[in-house]
Amino acid sequence: MAPLLTGGVAAALVATLAPTQASAAEPRQRAEQQKPAWHRCDRSLPTAFQCATIKVPLDYSRPDGKTVKLAISRMKTGVPGKKRGALLFNPGGPGGEGLDMPVMMKEMLPKNVREQYDLVGFDPRGVGRSSPVTCGLTAKEQNSERPYKTTTFSQDVKWARTVADKCRAKNVDTLPYITTRNTARDMDVIRAVLGEKKISYLGYSYGTYLGAVYAQMFPGRTDRFVLDSSVDPARVWRGMIQIWAEGTEPAFTRWTKWAAQRHRTYKLGDTPAKVRKSFWDLIARADRTPIDDGGQKLDGDDIRAALRAQFFSPESATESVVQLKKAAAGHRVSHLLATPDGRPEPRRFAAAAQPPADNGSAVFWTVVCGDTAAWSRDPEQYRRDAVRDKAKYPLYGDFASNITPCAFWNEPSEPATTVDNNVGLLTVQNQWDSQTPLASGLGMHRALKGSRMVYVKGGEGHGVYSGDPRVCADRAVNAYLNNGKLPAQDVTCKPSGRQGAGVKQRILPAPQHTPAPPRF
Repeated sequence: MAPLLTGGVAAALVATLAPTQASAAEPRQRAEQQKPAWHRCDRSLPTAFQCATIKVPLDYSRPDGKTVKLAISRMKTGVPGKKRGALLFNPGGPGGEGLDMPVMMKEMLPKNVREQYDLVGFDPRGVGRSSPVTCGLTAKEQNSERPYKTTTFSQDVKWARTVADKCRAKNVDTLPYITTRNTARDMDVIRAVLGEKKISYLGYSYGTYLGAVYAQMFPGRTDRFVLDSSVDPARVWRGMIQIWAEGTEPAFTRWTKWAAQRHRTYKLGDTPAKVRKSFWDLIARADRTPIDDGGQKLDGDDIRAALRAQFFSPESATESVVQLKKAAAGHRVSHLLATPDGRPEPRRFAAAAQPPADNGSAVFWTVVCGDTAAWSRDPEQYRRDAVRDKAKYPLYGDFASNITPCAFWNEPSEPATTVDNNVGLLTVQNQWDSQTPLASGLGMHRALKGSRMVYVKGGEGHGVYSGDPRVCADRAVNAYLNNGKLPAQDVTCKPSGRQGAGVKQRILPAPQHTPAPPRF
């Protein structure tokens, strides 16, 4: 038997080994063991709303290398004895700022849910206050809604190449690592820093894909997840832009029927065919003589792009078309293309430095181009697709299939995530959603084989959950967050006049005809 070590020798040996063991500790573990310095986020916001900054690896395959700052926030609403954990939020994007979501969501969640969770927000890497990226894009370069035309395609190719080149030049070291997979890894660091074994989550739009990727990568740490208005993970990302064109055509057909039934009020035609003709006559007229909208001249392409999302809400689309017809006839009309789903500017913290003006656009392209290699590198492929889809989906097909900066992007640092698992979570979907149409939500539901869907048949708008306990879909979400039990089967709800109103106006970016990135 080997002799026992004496106390002095043992102490010396421990002293010798300790630094070696410490230096050998996983850098990822060190990131997870950070102690955030929580402080009041802003004097204009509640005292209980706290913020902190942590550091996460830029490249998780080199966790001891360069780090990026991650801005996180919380409101400690969990009650001792009732608290289950932390509920994390994401508002969509890519590029949406989520730091102030705990303040918003505290007003929407019922008391029995709030008491179980501390509410947690964060700006994803590259966004807002989390080491924000910029490509130095001008307002014109941020406008990505480009209809295909033979005469302008070479300019579109030049634009796409310019955006890719500027993003690469500005972010040569960080560009490959601003991805959904790395943001999911960041979420897991947040979970660990908060001292939680699992994390619960409510994500809207792009946030559904982020949540699904987290569940795929960290299934054992996925608690109660709600995915509202889902991205189809099989279509990231070009297919998700193209689905805007595919989904708009049935919405347009529905609109023609709705307007025809109300011909006495709107005078657009007493049959769907006549309403359709009224619209396309308006487009042709605007192409010949652009319509004046407060000094801005709108041609047919401008109108197609601006009205695409409105056709999912027939009343809104009808009123816009009527106004445009009046303006085309020479009547003075203001705010022709105002959208009902628009949200105010994101809440800015008074003491915070503002992110770069192109931060939203820069992050959008960085993520959708960097997540996946499924982008053609051949400009002619985009030309062929745009010609084909303009014929197939007249309203928006050429916009959706035209060339993007992703044609000239660097190859991704790792493959896209294949979402295919049995993790139990809840998806929520409106039938008439302009940004993530029903086919997209069904795609997510299929990929997540353990999920249940709350489907709002006839529901309009992008974003369902608004915290209204009188609304069928909201009751289902609240019940799941409260007791963790998924419905025994998928749930079909009827729409309500209140459905989703709070979300659309306060959280989700809405489609708008201004120089801005497309958003999910």
